[in-house]
Amino acid sequence: MSSFENLRIVDNFYQTSLFFPMPTVVISTLCEDGMTNLGPYSLVQPYYIAGKDYYAMLLSCRNSSNTAQNILRTGTCALNFIDDSPKSFKEAVKLSWPGDKPSDKMPKCNFRLETSMIEEETGEKRPQVLADAIQVIECTWMRQLDGADRDQPGELNGYEGPYHDFNGITSKFGAHFILRVDKILMKKKYSDAIINGVRAKDFPPLPVDYGYRDSKNFWFHRKKRMHAELLQMRKATLESVRYAADRADDKVKFTDDALKTILGVPRIFLPVVLKGCVEWARENQVTLITEEHMKIINDKRSKEKSKK
Repeated sequence: MSSFENLRIVDNFYQTSLFFPMPTVVISTLCEDGMTNLGPYSLVQPYYIAGKDYYAMLLSCRNSSNTAQNILRTGTCALNFIDDSPKSFKEAVKLSWPGDKPSDKMPKCNFRLETSMIEEETGEKRPQVLADAIQVIECTWMRQLDGADRDQPGELNGYEGPYHDFNGITSKFGAHFILRVDKILMKKKYSDAIINGVRAKDFPPLPVDYGYRDSKNFWFHRKKRMHAELLQMRKATLESVRYAADRADDKVKFTDDALKTILGVPRIFLPVVLKGCVEWARENQVTLITEEHMKIINDKRSKEKSKK
């Protein structure tokens, strides 16, 4: 006999039939008059994470929302990750009422805004970002995927089909947007932690919310102290890694000391790691990769460090 109860699956099941932890982001988009609109969202997650020409996030939302309509029109947005202070969360909830016009809600908004880094660098008009955000992802909607480039703004009472499968207008009232990651912006305190090594105390105070669980309240959880659990390391033998390395390229080779630095890489990822090393060697005219070279290659943030 099952130890579980069977809950009925209904609309918005992630809020009404589950306790589903989600991020809290405030998405900034551009209105027709050039004003930046802010809308809080939780149905945001990584989408393309490796093996593509670009990285992407996925946003699920109502297609009649200000955010969706602005993305359909301009193709740009910024995902702003707020802190978990009650003041910030209250401000986000204040922006969340469906149907509020940007011209009505934005003058009352207390979030501080600043110019997009992309706009500063290129002059391209972009949504402003939250000055007090912990981190920001500036994005461009990949409208060409799934034939979504034909989708247009303007329908606020529901779109008629046919609908797309995974990008653009996906149902009468729903939309999904595959958002290319253009830039990841982060406050220095937290970028330093990622570059130099994250400790428990370095994790930012990001809120986790559970959606509208009743008709009165929007529930969220504040960050507590982080706990670390050591990974189970399973080291391969030098001979097995050497076997794979010798077949990775006919010109680029590895010293034993270089290969010892990747003995802990899971076998399934080893070909990808070796391929990345070979590509780096070719770009840098290296034919024998040493331990020192591996330190450079393994430091994914070496470019950021060199800027300091």
